[in-house]
Amino acid sequence: MTLPAAPELSLERTRDGSFTLLANALDEPYHSRHGALQESMHVFIRQGLLAHSGRDLDVLEVGLGTGLNMLLTWLQVIEGRKEVRYLALEPRPLDRDMLRSLDHPAQCGLPVLQEPFLDLMTGPEEEPIGTAVPFRFTRSRQGMEELDAEQAFDVIYHDAFGPRVQPDLWTDAIFQRSFRALRPGGHLVTYCAKGEVRRAMQRAGFRVERLPGPPGKREMLRATRPATP
Repeated sequence: MTLPAAPELSLERTRDGSFTLLANALDEPYHSRHGALQESMHVFIRQGLLAHSGRDLDVLEVGLGTGLNMLLTWLQVIEGRKEVRYLALEPRPLDRDMLRSLDHPAQCGLPVLQEPFLDLMTGPEEEPIGTAVPFRFTRSRQGMEELDAEQAFDVIYHDAFGPRVQPDLWTDAIFQRSFRALRPGGHLVTYCAKGEVRRAMQRAGFRVERLPGPPGKREMLRATRPATP
């Protein structure tokens, strides 16, 4: 399904006070309407990044979107919890004005990061961008269906639009690519808990857990590539 162009996006405040974007033609928000910030923290940071025992990690995000997951990951690095190299895939990046209107750094309690965050989100593509802390960020317009990586990542944030809108990003083939891209013991986290998605992950070789979801969702999924004997 073709995603809408930027003029068809509108700003929407979610129930925790943070902002998301709504794809108007599809009535599909970029984040949960129950709370964009709460969802990202619960699914991708607590159950993804911080659930991995390693300190020095490679993270892949499928669907950079508004950059909220990246920002929250960066904050964990600033606080000294992890060191991260972060690759974000986003075929349709948002422009600086749209990103500024979301005001994510202020909603995370660090408005001083607004301009540095915007610089990361709109900087050169395909080039690692370093920060003053051990965080290196690269963004790419490459789609997940084009990624050819072998045991390159410790954590994958699978944050594409849901299967109704982007069914091609929830297939056996996509999760097979994710499985190959993860190192043994690495895991993939997503807000989606649909049965067909869980089964596609299992067919790809993952060990899949149903975990309590963020506000407004009963469950989420975490898929782990089993460690080699």
